[in-house]
Amino acid sequence: MATLEQCRSALDKLAKNLATANGDLRSAAALDRSVSCWITDLDTTFLGRLVDSRIEDVTTESGPPAERAQIRLAMTGDDLVALVDGELHFARAWGAGRIKLEAGLRDLLRLRKLL
Repeated sequence: MATLEQCRSALDKLAKNLATANGDLRSAAALDRSVSCWITDLDTTFLGRLVDSRIEDVTTESGPPAERAQIRLAMTGDDLVALVDGELHFARAWGAGRIKLEAGLRDLLRLRKLL
């Protein structure tokens, strides 16, 4: 089971990847949205803001997210680490129910380029 520190490190790596992305990937992440990522096995939520291809103001709170973010992810810590490391294919994991993603339709269409 991934630790809280490993999950935070994976999110930092994701933030770095988004910030250095080019072309279609960068434009897909050029949103201004609140984001939550609930790590189900650790019962911890990372909250932040996706702004111009950067993830900013990341905080943690215990339990599932108290407020509804505009982009919501839920997965285990191991799946988060594997996803960011490129070992887990998002579409397959999402289709199998290992990863949950909730967002508005327009955001989902833009995010599909990233995921």
